[in-house]
Amino acid sequence: MNFLQSLAKQFAGKPIEWDELEEAFIRADLGVPMTMRIIKTLQEREAWALLGIGDVIKAVREEIARILPRDPVPIRRATGKPTVILIVGVNGTGKTTSAAKLAQHLLGRGGSPEPSVGDWGQSPLPHRSQAMFAAADTFRAAAIEQLDIWAKRLGVEIVRGQHGADPAALCYEAYQAAAKREIDFLLCDTAGRQHTKANLMAELHKIKRTLGKLDADTPQETLLVVDATTGSNALSQAREFHNALGLTGLIVTKLDGSGKGGIIVAIQDELGISTRFVGTGEKLDDFAPFDRKKYLENLL
Repeated sequence: MNFLQSLAKQFAGKPIEWDELEEAFIRADLGVPMTMRIIKTLQEREAWALLGIGDVIKAVREEIARILPRDPVPIRRATGKPTVILIVGVNGTGKTTSAAKLAQHLLGRGGSPEPSVGDWGQSPLPHRSQAMFAAADTFRAAAIEQLDIWAKRLGVEIVRGQHGADPAALCYEAYQAAAKREIDFLLCDTAGRQHTKANLMAELHKIKRTLGKLDADTPQETLLVVDATTGSNALSQAREFHNALGLTGLIVTKLDGSGKGGIIVAIQDELGISTRFVGTGEKLDDFAPFDRKKYLENLL
C-alpha cells in the first residue's frame, strides 16, 4: 500500500487532525519543509474545517507535481570523449549494481537508451555507444570482483588496480584509457563510505579534483545512490555528499514494494537535486529514468 492509499484509509470518514496529518507526512519521508507548507496551504483555506481526505490528497499531489521536474533529465555529455559519471554512496545502497544497470541503459540495451549527443531529441551518433568501468572501490576485493563480473556480462572494458591502490590515480588512468579508445562513457564506481567520515569524503573530493586536471568539465555527472527505504537518513546522506562534491542527481534504489518514495520529494525540495534514475528490482532491466507522471500515478 503506497503513501496516499494509506492516508486515505487512515482518515476515511473522520475529520482532519493536523498533528496526526503532520505525523503521517513526516513518516512518509516528505520532509519537514514540505509537510509544513502543505498543512499551511490547507489551513489557509476558508472552509478548512470542512476539509476531507480527498482535499488533502489533492493538495499533496499538486505540491509534489510543482516541485518535481516535468521531463526526464538526460545525462550531460562531454564535448569530447569520454563522458565521466562518478557514482557515490554509502555501503549497502546497491551502488555497484546501479553502475552496471546505468551502463546497460546508456548502451541502449535496457528500456529507452540515452540520446547519443547533446540534449533530448537530437539524432543519435551513427555508431553504437561504448562504456568502460573504473573499479575505484579499491578497498574491497569483493567489490572489484563484482564489477568485473558485470563488465564481462555487459561486454565492456574495466580498469582495475591492486587492492588498496589510490582510487584517484586509478580514475586518472581509466580516463586516459577511455580517451585513447574513444569510449563514450566512463563510469567510476567508488567505495561506499559513511557520509559522516570527513577523511573518506575528502578522498572522493580528491578523485573529482584529479579528474578535473584532465578536463576542467569532468566529471560531467556525480550521482548519489540512495536506498528509498532508509527515509530521512537518505536526506542526511544527500546533504553531506552534496556539500562535499556538488551532486548532479540521484539514483534511487529499492523503490519497489516499499510504499515509500517520499524521500525523492524531500531531497528535491530541500537540495534541488533531481532523481535521475530509479531501481525497482534486482534484474538489470529493473532500472529506468525517473518518470514524474508514473511516480504521481503510483501515489494513488
